[in-house]
Amino acid sequence: MHNMDWEDLRYFIALSGAMGRGGGVSAAARELGVNHSTVLRRLDSLERALGVRLFERFQSGYTMTQAGETLQARLSGVEEQIASARSAVGGQDQALEGEIRITTTDTLARSLLMPSLARFQQRHPGVRFQLVLNNAFLNLNRREADVALRPSNSPPDTLVGRRLGALSSAIYASHSYLKAAARRGLGGGVGMGASSAAPEDWAAHDWIGLDDSLAHLEQARWLARKVPPERVRLRVDSLLAMVDAARDGIGMAPLLCHLADPERRLQRVADPDPRFDTGLWVLTHRDLKDTARIKALTQFLYEDLGAALG
Repeated sequence: MHNMDWEDLRYFIALSGAMGRGGGVSAAARELGVNHSTVLRRLDSLERALGVRLFERFQSGYTMTQAGETLQARLSGVEEQIASARSAVGGQDQALEGEIRITTTDTLARSLLMPSLARFQQRHPGVRFQLVLNNAFLNLNRREADVALRPSNSPPDTLVGRRLGALSSAIYASHSYLKAAARRGLGGGVGMGASSAAPEDWAAHDWIGLDDSLAHLEQARWLARKVPPERVRLRVDSLLAMVDAARDGIGMAPLLCHLADPERRLQRVADPDPRFDTGLWVLTHRDLKDTARIKALTQFLYEDLGAALG
């Protein structure tokens, strides 16, 4: 007896069912969407695997043998069970319930994502979230996450998604820092108040910078070009910590506008620099994009966060 191909059983079920309705090989072929010879080839393959004849061949057509009738009885209801299983499993993907594993940065989680997730769960209470905070792309191809909310100007080609908008940055400093800098002779330029900072003096100011883990950001590259290393009084590995440090007067810093603008103790000392702009993307794996809960979430984030970004 040879190894049996489960696909051959499907052809046997189709043929035996067609015969029960007064049809034959041609009827089974039409039902399966294949040609006549494919049905016969599959039937021969199954008989070789089982080592028994399932049908007798006559000029008038096919007649099922006793072995064929036994197999038919054993397989009774199998098609319905398979269809039911497929429906149950497929339904899990189509229902708006289950867990979604999301990865994003600490910055985006606090400032943008959390309110959106709360609003989404109010609409779809059957969905649960697992949030993974990581400043690097997790591998969605290995299903380390289902959905990624990521700042990037060049997202991986292996993922699919939509650009929500751009994150803008500008130079900020606290009111207390600017007043102290003015006492050191680092006041504003022509037409600027004492609580300002003139660009020609920036190299003499104290700054908050980014450490090597965020050296790829344009803000880090800008600081390396514009500010002497000794004037960087603190380096951080978090854009949130950068805002906290600037708010507490440690120095000036290029900060995300949506984080810094609400801070009353901070003042924008230069207009947003387009070179700092970073695209914000909601991404997922190709195999997951049509899953109901994933599709609903990515569409919701596109609309909800897109509105928040203006």
